[in-house]
Amino acid sequence: MSFNNDRRKFLKTGLVMSAALAGASVGIVDPLRVGAEDYPDLAICNGKDAGLITRKAVEAMGGIKRFVKPGAKVLIKPNMSFARRPGSGANTNPEVVREVARMCAEAGASRISVVDNCLNNPADCMKLSKIPEYCNDVKNTHTNVVKNERLFREVSVEKGTQFKKMKALSDALDADTLIAVPVGKSHGSSGVSMSMKGMMGLIYNRLSFHNRYNLHESIVDMVTVLKPHLVVIDGTRILGSGGPGGPGEVIPLDLVIASTDMVAADAQMVALGKWYGKKLEPRQIKHIRLAAERGLGRIDLDKLNIKKINV
Repeated sequence: MSFNNDRRKFLKTGLVMSAALAGASVGIVDPLRVGAEDYPDLAICNGKDAGLITRKAVEAMGGIKRFVKPGAKVLIKPNMSFARRPGSGANTNPEVVREVARMCAEAGASRISVVDNCLNNPADCMKLSKIPEYCNDVKNTHTNVVKNERLFREVSVEKGTQFKKMKALSDALDADTLIAVPVGKSHGSSGVSMSMKGMMGLIYNRLSFHNRYNLHESIVDMVTVLKPHLVVIDGTRILGSGGPGGPGEVIPLDLVIASTDMVAADAQMVALGKWYGKKLEPRQIKHIRLAAERGLGRIDLDKLNIKKINV
């Protein structure tokens, strides 16, 4: 190894150690930030095998062990709200969800909860989405719908503009790792539904966002609290129109997006898809633009380090 390489390694090690020592006195060091310069901001993996491209996209972001430690409690939030079959594009591809759960199990997670607050009949959603069926044999994994108010608790939304409190799923608030696994789809009220909009499946009174508050502002308020550690967007096929429940135009894209930045991930999915028969710019989706303006992530895709993979 050359002197320059040795020096770079020494300096990097010193910086990490200094950050850790500083963390001992001023707070805990965020493990996703230490050494984060080694990872891209976002990864896009293309291919026909949904499970494989999911795994490769996450590996490009540093691998699941960057996010899930042995013994961790993990909550995976897919789209499972509609009594629709996988090919409809209304729910997340069950192969994508299963692969994320598998990786979490391989990393040693003690509990992996796959949950959504369904809009249609819960039993029908569970059966037709096939997500429970695909995740059934994954170690320490449980798939559930969440409706009972006792499963939620009130939490402060200090940075909220529409509300200062909301009831969120206790398991999501208590999870060591929160992973958003939405499908890219259109939405009649919010324009599109991806990782940020999908977090509405983790709150108790989701209808209040539509009939009491400004929807776009409320989505951003919500994700100041329910902010996923990892986003994995299912773009194997998207619901380009008729969303969120369909029927509508289902467009195969054969890709998965992974990122630690929910704003960037959603922006990238908007840019890659076709919505209502046309291309849209991420800034045309109000909640994505607002989230970027409020410092919750980046929308400027041309300035991001994006890794593209084909398998």
